[in-house]
Amino acid sequence: MFDRDTMLQLCNEWSKNTLMNTLDIVYTDAGEDFLTATMPVNPRVHQPMGLLHGGATVALAESVGSAASLMFVNPEKQEVRGIEISANHLKSKREGMVTATAKIIHKGASIHLWEIRIVDEEGKLISLCKLTNMVLSRRQ
Repeated sequence: MFDRDTMLQLCNEWSKNTLMNTLDIVYTDAGEDFLTATMPVNPRVHQPMGLLHGGATVALAESVGSAASLMFVNPEKQEVRGIEISANHLKSKREGMVTATAKIIHKGASIHLWEIRIVDEEGKLISLCKLTNMVLSRRQ
């Protein structure tokens, strides 16, 4: 049975001392088919023109989509690897907060496909991403 609080705790715990921690990504909500996280937009994630860097946006999307796949695997026996990501950046952002929500499109035994919508505080779409994850057996 799905436990929202446990999932969020695990995702935030696993983020310590990683890129997610560096980018201040925080997992904030989860359901049986989605995971949500936030990331502040400030000079740490800007490109030289003072806008949210597309690479930071993609890092947020891949972080959320990869963590979301963990809901469907046994982490003691399986691992998740992102194998393809695409992003369409539709709106720029200089400051504030963005929220990424990964929703499952396809949940196979070895492949998970996620759609990740990244929105601003007003719910306006900043980026639309697609992530494909591969599920692998954990090596001993």
